[in-house]
Amino acid sequence: MWEGQPADFDTYWQSALDDLERYPAAPEVEPLPIRSTDFATAYAVRLTSVGPYRLFGYLSIPRGQGPFPAIYYPPKYQSVLELIPQGSSNELRSRYVTFSLAGRGQRNSDQPFSAMFPGMLTEGIDDARNYIFRGVIADAVRGQEYLLSRPEVDRSRVVSVGNDVALMSAAMHQGVSHLVCTPALFVDTMNQATRTGAYPLEEINDYLNTFPDRRRAVAESLGYMDLRGFAPKVQAATLLMADASGGLMDNDALQPIADAIRGQTTVHGSESSSYKDGMFMENWIAAEFGYREALLPRHWRD
Repeated sequence: MWEGQPADFDTYWQSALDDLERYPAAPEVEPLPIRSTDFATAYAVRLTSVGPYRLFGYLSIPRGQGPFPAIYYPPKYQSVLELIPQGSSNELRSRYVTFSLAGRGQRNSDQPFSAMFPGMLTEGIDDARNYIFRGVIADAVRGQEYLLSRPEVDRSRVVSVGNDVALMSAAMHQGVSHLVCTPALFVDTMNQATRTGAYPLEEINDYLNTFPDRRRAVAESLGYMDLRGFAPKVQAATLLMADASGGLMDNDALQPIADAIRGQTTVHGSESSSYKDGMFMENWIAAEFGYREALLPRHWRD
């Protein structure tokens, strides 16, 4: 337990899981020929999360005989949903089952709630029970459950790749064997926000400047989201992608999280190059899954 962690941290999140359990996923799966290739078949997937709230995701399954290793892309802090992250090699879909999920408010999961960016980070933040990220984390857990239920998936080789939400859902629902997390939102957020004028954390400053009397309520909500509370529950082999030295989320800032994670953990300090950092991540996943070479974007190979 980290200093300042809410005493009912575990109860709060068990309640969220209990809420999720009340709603069957009720998956609907529809082929997407326009996004399919000669080496992978794409599908639109709709799932029910807490609320009830209907979610949308992109599923891609390699052609051929499975089961296949899998990559899960839980909701990110952005409005759009991609089948795989922009800039990634589409050939990933020939090797891995991929599942990319839009959390509530993101495009394709924006009915009845359409999130604003910036703005979503503070949606309902003055009420811990109704803070939007309580629902988003439940969404991420539901997506992870669905991916692990697919018969095409080799459950011994499943990696969740994303920001804070990837670590949080991996902690709340065991099953992924590997985790790649680039923290950006929920590490000592109140203090970190005072060190930056950049979004998304500047949203916290904007909110508190507008509603200074809500500081205590905001701190309470963010206490339930802090990765330091989730880290001891992560059993997956983990790669933490840190900022360069001196950044908000540099090695020093992430070290308490790395120390608390139960699985073998690597911290990679950014080399201030999306190419070099991306290469490190792709090579790490490939090596962990037993491949001699990563499937890299063409522009990284030329």
